Amino acid sequence: MSETHPNPVHPGDDSQARLDRLAALSQRLLEQCRAAGASQAEVSCNEDTGLSVSVRMGEVETVEASHDRGIAVTVYFGQRKGSASTADLADASLAATVEQACAIARHTEDDAAAGLADAELMATDIREFDSWHPWALEHEPERAIELALAAEQAGRDFDPRIENSDGASLGTGTSIGVYANSHGFIGRDRSSQHSLGCAFIAGRGEAMQRDGWYSIGLSADDIEAPAAIGRRGAERTVARLSPRKLATGQYPVLFSAEMSRSLIGHLLGAVSGGALYRRASFLVDSMGTRLFPEWFGIRELPFQQRGLRSTSYDAEGVATRESDLVADGVLQRYILGCYSARRLGLVSTANAGGVHNLQVRANAGGFDEMVRGMGRGLLVTELMGQGVNSITGDYSRGAAGFWVEDGEIRHPVDGITVAGNLKAMFQAIEAVGNDVDPRSHVRTGSILVGAMTVAGEG
Repeated sequence: MSETHPNPVHPGDDSQARLDRLAALSQRLLEQCRAAGASQAEVSCNEDTGLSVSVRMGEVETVEASHDRGIAVTVYFGQRKGSASTADLADASLAATVEQACAIARHTEDDAAAGLADAELMATDIREFDSWHPWALEHEPERAIELALAAEQAGRDFDPRIENSDGASLGTGTSIGVYANSHGFIGRDRSSQHSLGCAFIAGRGEAMQRDGWYSIGLSADDIEAPAAIGRRGAERTVARLSPRKLATGQYPVLFSAEMSRSLIGHLLGAVSGGALYRRASFLVDSMGTRLFPEWFGIRELPFQQRGLRSTSYDAEGVATRESDLVADGVLQRYILGCYSARRLGLVSTANAGGVHNLQVRANAGGFDEMVRGMGRGLLVTELMGQGVNSITGDYSRGAAGFWVEDGEIRHPVDGITVAGNLKAMFQAIEAVGNDVDPRSHVRTGSILVGAMTVAGEG
């Protein structure tokens, strides 16, 4: 299989040269694995660089530069597997890494599901997704500090009730990587990611409230302005002051877009291969069954330009493809790499390493429309705790947010718990808004669940 160079070379950019070096290294390691008697082998090489700064109350707290490298080797002797890794590129260290992986494989038991993904599944069309946008700030810590300070100051100036800050942080980094295996596949990838965020504290004593805001993107152009981030973080913090308690009862619950991602995350965990073949999921044997209302859908879109998780191949070299996870409310497939697929008697869905740009279908308008449509109920803007049973689907989490009456937000609430069962919650979804939060590869708007138990006072 011929190697593909999907990314154009930019003047002054040495990423292609570094990718070339990693590609050559991976091929050399594969040859060493074959010489050691491995029937199959795979190599992953990566180099990550970055800068992170944090400030608090107008003062610099940390400035950290990073440059990490990793080489992982996996070998198969028949159906016995061994893996080893190193960050040292010296010949002796690389040879020792191959030797260690082989030694581990020779002393493990046969596993009928072990081995590379099938050769016919390997990607052949490797594309560019506009994911490489290094930010000069990686080499300009003073400018990075200025931006973080500007975000924090905008928030502190927003309202006199903002008397304290949890600080602001800026991070910027790049990653290049090569994955190669003994099928002849070699894939090269490079990406960048940047973030800026801040958090504030309003009020005093037991009346204090904390909140914030952040922005992320593959390009600096995708990051919100520092002043806008600071103001929004401060606005969210002040809005939480003077919360009231809520009487225990059954209410409609509107999860904000950022909280809605967690609901989709529980679905992803339950339909992932590892949980399924261990039978540690409340959705075992659910493929082909209706889990959601008939209008509901989730589609995986791995080829989006500048998507946060766009890729032509998964962590095993399997070609990705656009496909429905849920269509017309029905679970269409599981989320599988080759190992879990074999354990289940199925075929890889090209999800080794996770999902790639999920889009949840909207059937409603923006956030304000969702609030009006709920009429009366609870808007959840924060969730706390880990109270989700992955085997039964029982759901119980601490929450904070706002009470909605007559289609308008009336006052903040906290000290409450929202509870239900995820199967019933999925069926009870009444609307998904188009107010998509772009800060994740799971893109969803706010989600309205028709009724949940809300435990508060009484």
